[in-house]
Amino acid sequence: MGKTRIKKEDMVYVISGKDRDLTRARRVLQVMPQTSRVLVEGANLIKRHTRPNPQKNVKGGIVERESPIHLSNVVPVDPETKRPTRVGGKRLADGRLVRVAKRSGAQLDK
Repeated sequence: MGKTRIKKEDMVYVISGKDRDLTRARRVLQVMPQTSRVLVEGANLIKRHTRPNPQKNVKGGIVERESPIHLSNVVPVDPETKRPTRVGGKRLADGRLVRVAKRSGAQLDK
């Protein structure tokens, strides 16, 4: 529990588990710092049996959706080298603190 170095919309590699793939970068949909988990697009898919709910316009059936995976199982992608990297911090001239890739020094924040 605590501070995470990964944010929503970051590109990450899944490095462990059934969806391990270091050739395909995936997007982070949601970060849950309380439980140290992230929701990654297309990773850890589960089948959810849902009931029809006409009020919310939800059709019933079996729906496939993502399930959270632990933060330790993902690693950020370096925007320059497209390889896994660690994350560091750097203060810019205007005083802002941004995240940078340790591998190349490229900024991870827009």
